[in-house]
Amino acid sequence: LLPGDPGRCEHIASFLDDSELVAHNREFVTYTGTLCGERVSVCSTGIGGPSAECTLTDLAARGTHTFIRVGTTGAIQEGIRIGDIIINDSNVRLDGTSHLYVRDEYPAAASYEVVLALVQACENLGLRYHVGTGCTCASFYTGQCRTSYGGYRPSHLDADFADLRQAGVLNFEMEGATVTTLSRIFGKRAGMCASVVAQRITGEWDETAEGEYNACLAGAEAVRILTEWDRKKAEQGKRYYDALKSVSNLVRSAR
Repeated sequence: LLPGDPGRCEHIASFLDDSELVAHNREFVTYTGTLCGERVSVCSTGIGGPSAECTLTDLAARGTHTFIRVGTTGAIQEGIRIGDIIINDSNVRLDGTSHLYVRDEYPAAASYEVVLALVQACENLGLRYHVGTGCTCASFYTGQCRTSYGGYRPSHLDADFADLRQAGVLNFEMEGATVTTLSRIFGKRAGMCASVVAQRITGEWDETAEGEYNACLAGAEAVRILTEWDRKKAEQGKRYYDALKSVSNLVRSAR
């Protein structure tokens, strides 16, 4: 589980059994414990792609096979409320890091199993959620079409903002594309969910920590769900989880 904020790690670690602090250096804080009998770690990535790259590559080298970013985000579409969860199944790659690994046409796509698990987690927890494409930026201000210090605002920002909205992009955040692109290159499983703390259309900001709490909860529940699915796959000798077959079985049992 990959929160950006180091301060979020202890809270997420409370969802694990027997969690303990194993590392704390700069913006990187790591707790490790177990969930449903599987070893799970929580490690902060700090802000932005370069910092997330450090965390992800180090954890991948230590055998981590699944990464879920849990964080915060700003919505740029109507109908998305403060505190809602956004599950990005893909991201526009403006993260400033992933293009150093692979050409820009390569997709920042989340693993379908992680997306499904996050959707199921939100359903289980009764959380409002949205699924779709986000935009990962290398900048908090102009990269997310905000005015910077001294009123500095490049003339293209208004057009960029309008174009992204017209293309159906749901939100701005700063780590998702790095996590999913590098994970796909490394042959790992990854996805992300984030709580809406800013509604860019209405100008609203989250004044509570409830949204962050829900994103952390959804991430932990998704890990539990993925663990269950992985065990079912192992029992059946399969590589991929067949959600449609599972739904068909449920329908048959109901009948």
